[in-house]
Amino acid sequence: MNTLHAPTVPSGPTTAARATNGNPAQLTIAELQRKKDNVEGELKALGGVLDSHGVDMNTNLLTPDGFPRADIDVAQIRTTRARIIHLRNDWKELMGIIETRLHEHFASLDDDNNTAPAQTNGTGASSVPRDSVPETLDRPFAKINTVADNSPAAAAGLQPGDLVRNFGYVNFENHDGLKKVAECVQGNEGQNILVKVSRSSGGSGPRELRLTLTPQRNWGGRGTLGCHILPL
Repeated sequence: MNTLHAPTVPSGPTTAARATNGNPAQLTIAELQRKKDNVEGELKALGGVLDSHGVDMNTNLLTPDGFPRADIDVAQIRTTRARIIHLRNDWKELMGIIETRLHEHFASLDDDNNTAPAQTNGTGASSVPRDSVPETLDRPFAKINTVADNSPAAAAGLQPGDLVRNFGYVNFENHDGLKKVAECVQGNEGQNILVKVSRSSGGSGPRELRLTLTPQRNWGGRGTLGCHILPL
């Protein structure tokens, strides 16, 4: 996929990495929470994909005589269902890890409180927990090539040249050649999607922006976004 204009979700198997790839034991609570949020975002989008076909996880995809139904995209629905099952398992695994890590974290705080006075910032407030970290910027994975006038992309404030760091739950690690962007768009039609972009602003360095994009049909142009997105 060289450009993204009218997103569709591929019917073939996904090549996206597992939501819990790597060693979860080496992740901070903040990083685990972020992975959980990404899984929940993808599950929401995939549920929207099923809704767009008028089916759910239990809808029969075969005719009474055992042939695939011709009125729906059976291949895409099966792929989407399989991904949902996979992500539900990932979500359960992440929740178990997060619960364990939180218990360990607060147990450690209790031990610290029993052996030393609490550290304060000079105003009487407790210091920030050791596991708290500032938000880090993801590596850009796509670039906005063109934006049509009066389109959803234009209304969101996207501009040509913007570098996309996050598109909803999609980032550099899981975009899968922009296929996940198409999935996110299809599953969130009429819903707000948070898009984080880096925009060149001359010599003062890039500006980091958080924009709200709402995919819409019938805005007067092609697709539901009104922009071309190119992979980096």
